[in-house]
Amino acid sequence: MQKPILVFKIGTASITDDKGNLDELVVKNIAKQLAVLNKEYCVLIVSSGAVGSGKKYIKNYSGKIEERKAAAAIGNPLLIQKYSEAFAKYKIPIAQSLCERGHFSDREKFLQLRATYNELWKNGIIPIANENDVVSSRELKFSDNDELATLLALGFGAKLLLIATSVQGVLDKEGKVIPKIEKFNEQVLSLATKEKSKTGLGGMISKLTFAHLATNLGIKVIIFSAKGTKALLHAVEEKTGTVCVPKNVSKNARQKWLASGSLVMGTVTVDEGAHKALLKRKSLLAVGVKNVNTIFEVGEAFEIADEQGNTFAIARAKISSAELSKNTKQQNVLLAHADDIVLL
Repeated sequence: MQKPILVFKIGTASITDDKGNLDELVVKNIAKQLAVLNKEYCVLIVSSGAVGSGKKYIKNYSGKIEERKAAAAIGNPLLIQKYSEAFAKYKIPIAQSLCERGHFSDREKFLQLRATYNELWKNGIIPIANENDVVSSRELKFSDNDELATLLALGFGAKLLLIATSVQGVLDKEGKVIPKIEKFNEQVLSLATKEKSKTGLGGMISKLTFAHLATNLGIKVIIFSAKGTKALLHAVEEKTGTVCVPKNVSKNARQKWLASGSLVMGTVTVDEGAHKALLKRKSLLAVGVKNVNTIFEVGEAFEIADEQGNTFAIARAKISSAELSKNTKQQNVLLAHADDIVLL
């Protein structure tokens, strides 16, 4: 694509009221600003609000998984209809994209997804993504739309990820907005509370977690409030919200996909020697593994942690965890090739 990619994610609390009703003024305001940004970027919207919009039609709704799935089935077309009406004023068609976790774990499916989005952008159409809640299983669900937006941004090599939330940005302990985060450390992550909105799944912990991943792989993230007639435009200009500064990285598309989209099925802990070797872009041998924490099969992704428990890489397995357990003392058994390891 000629234009850079911008992913805009808005949460349920920002687009609906406490009763789950869509705030049409917010939708219209978003459409007006994205119509402007669409001239400079290939825009992708990740919008919550489907479950919130549909749950009022479910009798005695209590939030059980079956009720959430039913609410999503009702709410998705309502959500898309409002977006379609709002963007029609600017003669911009929109398309719905219901994503599943498996679309990112299977490279062939992911490439098909990317090709479809490129075709939409080529024809001036803005895709609106959401999780396919109706069929997503508990094990393979996205944790929330912050994760979905991040995976799309990373997988497509987006330049910018905008995360709209119900607060003005990341707040310090005095409640003031932190204008810029250049490094994610314990001090920064400690600023996030475990509180979630009444209607959404995520919270600031989620946003900082995925902002950390995105910036590690070279994508600028801005966390801000969507309230205001020019909030999105000001966020892009870095006049509002919290700007999370990206690292200067050089990773090819396959490596980005491996780090962001792979379904991580397990974790292994490596010794200090293996840790140092991996940091030098070496392959991971079974002899360097101290502990296998979970089960994974050949071809599945697993996290690599150091002896202190810090995850520093993601890799694709050449052998299963069962076979690995039998060969940890063998010198030349390859667990993951250097080409299939991405440092975080």
